[in-house]
Amino acid sequence: MPTRISSAVVALAWAGAAFTAQDPAKGMTLTQDKTQLLAALNGKPVLRYKFAEVPFKPYVQELYSPGGVNILRDAPADHLHHHALMYAMSVNGIDFWAETPNAGTQVHQAFAATWTDGGTRARFRETLAWIDPAAKKRVLDEARTIAVVKPAALDAVILSWVSEFSVPEGLAEATLSGSHYHGLGLRFPVSMDAGGEFRNSAGIKGEVFRGEERLVPADWCAYTAKAEGKEVTVAMFGLPANVRAPTLWFAMSGPFAYLSATIGLYKEPLKIQRGKPLVLAYGVAVWDGRPDDATIAMTCARWVARMQRPSAAEAAK
Repeated sequence: MPTRISSAVVALAWAGAAFTAQDPAKGMTLTQDKTQLLAALNGKPVLRYKFAEVPFKPYVQELYSPGGVNILRDAPADHLHHHALMYAMSVNGIDFWAETPNAGTQVHQAFAATWTDGGTRARFRETLAWIDPAAKKRVLDEARTIAVVKPAALDAVILSWVSEFSVPEGLAEATLSGSHYHGLGLRFPVSMDAGGEFRNSAGIKGEVFRGEERLVPADWCAYTAKAEGKEVTVAMFGLPANVRAPTLWFAMSGPFAYLSATIGLYKEPLKIQRGKPLVLAYGVAVWDGRPDDATIAMTCARWVARMQRPSAAEAAK
């Protein structure tokens, strides 16, 4: 089973025009302070990313629909370790999800660059070290690229998340494992916890894991519910080139709603070797209202096509 996809995926998520100063009331801007990055379109927030003063992991704290509705919830009282849109799993037996006293930490190292095309796109690439708290040593390195766009042809905001995991110097391999919900997880606002509807490309309810929790292998999985009194839809996509594709979606409708893109680590841990990075790419699309299945499928297909298309730099090699 392959454990990596073409570097063209990372290059594409990374590609764009260099950041330049521009009128904040026009086009996409990306601003940074000591703890966060904020992407805004025509002066209105689109995405907020917390990278500092976070005890355990950086994450996307806010993501907005085209109409300005935030579809993420950070650190709810019932699960303080649920940070809006986050990536977590276990590495070499160290839990990077639960945020207990012995949990591992994902530590921001630097931003390689922050870019915007001056129109409707913004991107940034971050390096992180996954730290064993007992040994105070890295057990995993990550290069994380996040892009956000409001395409002119689609009435949706689309986020791309690409993580390239590699084994640090001094280690031969890393073993990835975790619970059935570990991966790229998304916690919804409290108003979306009840009365929502899950759909997926396979058209099935999936395997009941326990209670209201289901596992569904599919190209995409979507959830529609009301936030701030307005109906919104959030869909997640997985790249077909990801290891163990199609994505195994964790979908939970009670006592709160949750959606996570997983690779089945609870059933079969995955080893990665030094010098052979694992690259995983996912998309998140947000609409106001309820798009039909065909619209979601079309958006997923367009996202996949763009992510699979080599960048000009790659094509020139």
